[in-house]
Amino acid sequence: MTLANQLTLMRIFLIPLFVVVFYLPFGWAHFVSSLIFSVAAITDWADGYVARKYNQSTPFGAFLDPVADKLMVAIALLLLVTLHHDSVWFVVAAAVIVGREIIISALREWMAELGQRASVAVSYIGKIKTTLQMTAIIVLLMDVPLLMPLGFISLAGAAALTLWSMVLYLRAAWPYLLPKAPD
Repeated sequence: MTLANQLTLMRIFLIPLFVVVFYLPFGWAHFVSSLIFSVAAITDWADGYVARKYNQSTPFGAFLDPVADKLMVAIALLLLVTLHHDSVWFVVAAAVIVGREIIISALREWMAELGQRASVAVSYIGKIKTTLQMTAIIVLLMDVPLLMPLGFISLAGAAALTLWSMVLYLRAAWPYLLPKAPD
């Protein structure tokens, strides 16, 4: 078990902890759940860094890392929807982000079966989207009124980049999605 894989597993184990803390009946619960999510987000960056720097990439890590990322983000957004259920805009932004993750995960899997995985590799836009998304989730989990505009602006940016990157991925895959003309 490599250090990179241990960091990914730690991220998965932190998910139930941040959910439980989020629902604790204390004034500090949301702030602490935000800190736990922050640690998980840092392990997301750290496991990739360690895997590349120390040549610790494994098939298990390549499978588990994106699963951990998507679980972490989807569960955090679900928790936040319970806080902001009265905001249609927030619910739509969360649905766009989660829906895009499902679509792109399926697209990547399908493209890999065709031997075209590189056509839908993670892009620079995806990295910016992830940074905005993590910022939004951390700030919104804190539930500090003064910081909420930053969280909502970051979430809006993440949702917009989510749609843009999905269009780019679908455009790259489009030639493989169309049926081939008979010869």
